[in-house]
Amino acid sequence: MDGVLVCDKPGGMTSHDVVARVRRLAGQRRVGHGGTLDPPATGVLVLALGRATRLLPFLPTEPKRYLAEVAFGAETDTLDATGTVTATADATGVDEARVRAALAGFVGPQLQVPPMVSAIKVGGERLYAKARRGEEVDRAPRPVVIHELELLGFTGGERPRATVEVACSGGTYVRSVAADLGQALGTLAHLAGLRRTAVGRFTEDDAHSLGELEQLAAGEKLAGALLDPAAAMASTPTRALNPEEAAALANGRAIVPTGRPGPVAAIGPDGRLVAVVEDRDGRARPRVVLA
Repeated sequence: MDGVLVCDKPGGMTSHDVVARVRRLAGQRRVGHGGTLDPPATGVLVLALGRATRLLPFLPTEPKRYLAEVAFGAETDTLDATGTVTATADATGVDEARVRAALAGFVGPQLQVPPMVSAIKVGGERLYAKARRGEEVDRAPRPVVIHELELLGFTGGERPRATVEVACSGGTYVRSVAADLGQALGTLAHLAGLRRTAVGRFTEDDAHSLGELEQLAAGEKLAGALLDPAAAMASTPTRALNPEEAAALANGRAIVPTGRPGPVAAIGPDGRLVAVVEDRDGRARPRVVLA
């Protein structure tokens, strides 16, 4: 099977756990994912099977969209609900208007310091491994973009909660946004829950639960859940090929330039994705060939 599969990851599983389950269901080793979700998080996880794994660097996976539940009045050592509460603070002054105003200040390009519980490597070791030993190391801030922050719901009281819709670039740590939001409001906060609702053009409406995939596999219908490579790349710039161009790209040869910046999906006369090309040195050259 060659194609893209949108999975609805359940909580309590790593992204690698989901990949391993789909490998078993599909009966093939070549399965990869296009963006990790932390174990407690649920929602859209984009997988690629077979030859489509070569498309993972080119799939339209921006922006990421999330529903985040932010709990005010306490911080944890992981910045989310899986951690141990390390401090509490008065949060009775947090109200809907203040949250809405504070969220507006986080929209736009910015530098974000990765949390100690992230999978980024420092000195050849994942940060979360250092964090488990109680170590704290300096982390270089990384550029991220928060496109939208919309308050969808708010519950007041001694421990207020806010439901926030987030649209952001890849590499953004929503748990850090939650903690920073608490600081901006003069209290503490952590991420109480997270669901990814979209990865680029792939949404939760496209996603299949593991239970659904188990049933499809049992009926030998799993292939029907896959998006073919051309459909998976449909929201990127495309180039329609004539038969001669399709044959050239299938053999790794360059063709006339597309005139567009960045990767372009080259679609053959039969509607199938032949290659992903990019203009370089006056020609459209294949970055990956699927034909």
